[in-house]
Amino acid sequence: MKKPAIDFRYKLIAVFAAVVLGVFGIGRFGADDSLVSASASGPTPSNTNAPSESNCTACHTSFPLNSGEGTVAITGLPARWTPGQQISLTITTSQADGVIYGYQMTALDSQGKRAGTLTLPASSPQQSQLVTGIVGGESRQYAEHTIDGILPTVFGSKSWTVNWTAPAQPIGPVTFYAAGNASNSDGSTAGDYIYTNSATSSSGGSPFDFDGDGKTDISIFRPSVGEWWYLRSSNGGNGALQFGTATDKLVPADFTGDGKTDVAFWRPSTGQWFILRSEDLSFFAFPFGSSGDIPAPADYDGDGKADAAVFRPSTQTWYISKSTGGTDIVAFGAANDKPAVADFDGDRKADIAVFRASGANGAEWWIRRSSDLAVFATQFGNSTDKAVQGDYTGDGKADVAFWRPSSGIWYVLRSEDLSFFAFPFGANGDVPVTGDYDGDGKIDSAVFRPANSTWYANRSTAGVLIQQFGQSGDLPLPNVFVP
Repeated sequence: MKKPAIDFRYKLIAVFAAVVLGVFGIGRFGADDSLVSASASGPTPSNTNAPSESNCTACHTSFPLNSGEGTVAITGLPARWTPGQQISLTITTSQADGVIYGYQMTALDSQGKRAGTLTLPASSPQQSQLVTGIVGGESRQYAEHTIDGILPTVFGSKSWTVNWTAPAQPIGPVTFYAAGNASNSDGSTAGDYIYTNSATSSSGGSPFDFDGDGKTDISIFRPSVGEWWYLRSSNGGNGALQFGTATDKLVPADFTGDGKTDVAFWRPSTGQWFILRSEDLSFFAFPFGSSGDIPAPADYDGDGKADAAVFRPSTQTWYISKSTGGTDIVAFGAANDKPAVADFDGDRKADIAVFRASGANGAEWWIRRSSDLAVFATQFGNSTDKAVQGDYTGDGKADVAFWRPSSGIWYVLRSEDLSFFAFPFGANGDVPVTGDYDGDGKIDSAVFRPANSTWYANRSTAGVLIQQFGQSGDLPLPNVFVP
């Protein structure tokens, strides 16, 4: 039902009143006695609800945190960042009953330390400001509103733009924490809504990214001589080294968290993992698993490092050696299932998942979400299809997907609404080699054609890439985890 016009006039009067209150000294909000509802001059540091921080409900006590119909949102953040990249972020506080609005945001690494640098775009008058605060002995940087940045962009909502320059080196995932204040501008701390939210972006992080530029690299393993070859997407140069034998299982992943894929293999006969550090090409080895297991490394604990993991078909049990410490043992799946691990729920942690080719009515997917441990199951595909799960839509969640060798058709089940789309790319005899070949945070359909050692990548932003790389008998690395 449309609101009467008188509501609009009252709201407009309230906005003008808020400006007057702001000009005459409405203070900051946070945990001190001078705080009032408008928060016009900006909040005190350390109120974003980040680790070891409070939030503004310490003073604005009328409503519980994140209550009512409002939100604070961080948009513009890609799934992955590259060193030195500058990213424009938008922070929006929304609440239909708000009259003036505020925010505060900070960027932290997985250890709670400042990550990258926040800067402000040119604006007159400037609607945001930068401040610093000390939390746990560490300095943190914050962007927050100014007295000139409290009026709504449109009624019920206010947005601010802040630039973030990524660290010069990969440091793993960076999380942005934001708090928003939707104030009624009555000059007190009563009647205001406080909201908090966070968003995470990983460094590098594209699968099979050996040079750390955020793009999947064309790469192969040559079993006859135990050689790894990759084509650097950053400069077109070749990388080559010898590591492993023809009977080893290839498990390339970023085990050290530097944003680069490490050359690695698992030896079934001994259960040993051998990892060649991308930082200095030194290697380390450790036992985890036994003969008959299927290796399934991924970042199960969300710290930006791949964890050694195996699925044991004989007991339908997963064993995960977390880089943050400890081992998870989880019963999940059936004897003939194949691991189909990915982050399906968007919490930046890999979910235990299986592809069951021989389901009752076709191929089945079973996913154990790490966010709430709930199980999602769906029928999608048939017994001869190839599981190629990944984030094709760029929403931060992996989509259930398969490639049909007989027709070269790709089928993608959107995580957003479980609708699906299909398209042709490749031919019978090709091998699927999905990856993010253009670094836009979306998985690209791609195939390797063994007949002529040619790669075809259907990049979502840069067109089709066609590249000859490899020779007869080579194994394309982006295919090693495809069941």
